[in-house]
Amino acid sequence: MKTWTAHLHATKPPVLLKEGFAWGATMFGPLWLLAQRAWVPAALALAAYALVAILTDDKTTLLLWLLANWSLGLWGNDLRRWALGMRGFILAHVVAARDADSAFVRLLTARPDLADLYMPSGKA
Repeated sequence: MKTWTAHLHATKPPVLLKEGFAWGATMFGPLWLLAQRAWVPAALALAAYALVAILTDDKTTLLLWLLANWSLGLWGNDLRRWALGMRGFILAHVVAARDADSAFVRLLTARPDLADLYMPSGKA
């Protein structure tokens, strides 16, 4: 079972984020953050990458970039949660499920009012 956090917004559908390591962040670094709409963390990471490239030699640069990517993997989903909070989402629930679909079903079971808000009438 995986743990998911459910983030709610007054006018937008709920967002479910998986707890744990973000392999996409490790592989793609700040580009992954941009794809996840985590603008501020992505900008800070890009600035850090540029600063490392300017201030260090080639071997040290590569090592620090690899370390930075690993760190983004460790904290990538937490940075996404922070970015969602900055966009007005509220951490509302923690759900344990095998996959995102099962987590969404469990969320709707715990909060049936969300089905009325986010599902077209009669299609739930």
